[in-house]
Amino acid sequence: MTKPRLHFWQIWNMSFGFLGIQFGFALQNANVSRIFETLGAKIDDIPILWIAAPVTGLIIQPIIGHMSDKTWGRLGRRRPFFLSGAILASLALLAMPNSTVLWVAAGMLWIMDASINVSMEPFRAFVGDMLPSEQRTIGFSMQSFFIGTGAIVASALPYIMTNWFSIANTAPVGEIPASVKYSFYFGGAVFLCAVLWTVISTKEYSPEELAKFTESESDSRSKKENDAEFFMSTKRFFHDGMIWLIVGLIGSAILYFYFQQTDYGLYVLFVGSVIFGILQLIVALLTRQGRTQGGMVAVFNDFYKMPNTMKQLALVQFFSWFALFAMWIYTTPAVTHHIYGTTDPTSELYNRGADWVGVLMAVYNGFAAVMAFILVWLAKKTNRKTVHMISLFCGGLALLSFYVIKNPTLLLVPELGIGLAWASILAMPYAILAGSLPAKKMGVYMGIFNFFIVIPQITAAAILGWYVKHLFGGDAIYALILGGASMIIAGFLVLRVKDVDETAGEKK
Repeated sequence: MTKPRLHFWQIWNMSFGFLGIQFGFALQNANVSRIFETLGAKIDDIPILWIAAPVTGLIIQPIIGHMSDKTWGRLGRRRPFFLSGAILASLALLAMPNSTVLWVAAGMLWIMDASINVSMEPFRAFVGDMLPSEQRTIGFSMQSFFIGTGAIVASALPYIMTNWFSIANTAPVGEIPASVKYSFYFGGAVFLCAVLWTVISTKEYSPEELAKFTESESDSRSKKENDAEFFMSTKRFFHDGMIWLIVGLIGSAILYFYFQQTDYGLYVLFVGSVIFGILQLIVALLTRQGRTQGGMVAVFNDFYKMPNTMKQLALVQFFSWFALFAMWIYTTPAVTHHIYGTTDPTSELYNRGADWVGVLMAVYNGFAAVMAFILVWLAKKTNRKTVHMISLFCGGLALLSFYVIKNPTLLLVPELGIGLAWASILAMPYAILAGSLPAKKMGVYMGIFNFFIVIPQITAAAILGWYVKHLFGGDAIYALILGGASMIIAGFLVLRVKDVDETAGEKK
């Protein structure tokens, strides 16, 4: 029994919730650095303040993926998580711009990002659940379309509030402008309504139906690959856990005692290594005791049993998302300083530049929305790997061009290259990945795949502050240059990826 092909409007409805999710992410990406600077953050402190976002994704997404794989209730398998995340995220969007001190804003970012992740992760698995293999590229591209469409409006909302509705875009020292506040209020409402549309309009397959589909799809994969009930040895977890723990402790000690490093962002990677090692030691203990039914043991076993295609895509994702995170953190300070010539967040010139950054982000997201379906056509004419590689090259060159462009209006041109890369990043890796995953583990593997989105973001948050401050005297434009180089590297790494569906002879 194979999954039936869905018609256009069914795919539209099941993807519509991403419109709201992207409202949340776009408002966050375009305005959080601005909020932090307004509340007194220094330029080199911004990356470490942003670290809440990737850390919450690292923790939340595999847990939610595992839970949604095991869930079936009145709303189905994935929809309970869509809805609960949307409610929490909408409340967080209302609260975020009312932060009065920096630590409150950093805490609200943590809560807001965790809530958005609760909604977002099951949407990725949803495509794998609902669509046959030959429709997954269009399914993920539809998500890209809604991501781009939502971000066009959300990124430009402060600009629209100021220029269309005459709402103030400046405020006294330490206060968030009214244009930003009203943008977040509007975004919270859209988030909840869009996710509700998908929850109401789309019916999920029952566990019995999914089991029949899985039996059919698994014919082309080995029994071992689809058997989720075999576990790795205690010895492997203990060995690897000790290595990660020792590396983290030694690295932290060298930074503290030898280099006397006070830039705490650099400690994040080594502290993360310690935590990862401790978690593996806990899994080793649980496995030895035969307590293998818990979510943590299952997630770590699945992590080590990733399909080869997923491992190959992991490197591509690392360099792609490192570049994106550098762009999201530093575009506002880079444009306001390098092009507008100001670092004063209370000045009219700075806020005019920050509003223009929102427009730039709207442009690249808008172009991504347009390109989402064109990329599907191009992938059919060539293949998904070629499309993704070229898109990443264009995005990398676009980021590099920020250094030589001095006219704010001309920045619209490289935003097209960034938009092309963004459209491809949101669709092609997931379409390639879904074809290599066992169907009954779609949720947890999509969550684990998120590791390779958030780990580069944590890396960026850990090192970019030091990089900008100590190597380039606080000039944020060099973070964008590093991001451009990283995205070009990701393009070359696409050549190593094996697309299982294409190898099986399916035309993409």
